[in-house]
Amino acid sequence: MSETIPVDSGLTDAARSRIAPLLGRIPSGVFILIAGIPDDELTGMLASWVQQASFEPPQVTFAVNKTRYLNDWLRIGANVTLNQVIKGDATLFRHFGKGFDRGADAFVGVETTTGATGLPLLKAALGALECRVCGQLEAGDHVIYLADVLDAHGFRDPAEHEVFVHLRKNGFSY
Repeated sequence: MSETIPVDSGLTDAARSRIAPLLGRIPSGVFILIAGIPDDELTGMLASWVQQASFEPPQVTFAVNKTRYLNDWLRIGANVTLNQVIKGDATLFRHFGKGFDRGADAFVGVETTTGATGLPLLKAALGALECRVCGQLEAGDHVIYLADVLDAHGFRDPAEHEVFVHLRKNGFSY
């Protein structure tokens, strides 16, 4: 797992102790972010800081810790898929939550299909969004990416499944 880059926020310990429980209770969906270069090197990671950012054009944001090598691939124009995890599905959560070393096959034992961008889509997910990175912003120990949504693929009926929502006990750690 990646180390966190220390950032001095200037907050007192008392302020941090007041902020932590409330900040951690901001709900976020759980997704598997897939990026890389098709037919070369691909990986997936658990991403819980994903939000819709725009109606028209449809856009999303996602955050990636600065220590992750995945940032090397997430340039303007890079394609990604965001695979939405179903509530109660610990398989995808555990498989991708552990993280993968560069060069490791992140998809062993996971059923996939290939999207129009050439990236894998996870069949165990509720569905997948195919996206293209169109912007980024440095944010403390993370980079926030803005991506245009190019297409979507449903693997389950959204009316019959709840999505996995993450609430943290502490707003200063995963």
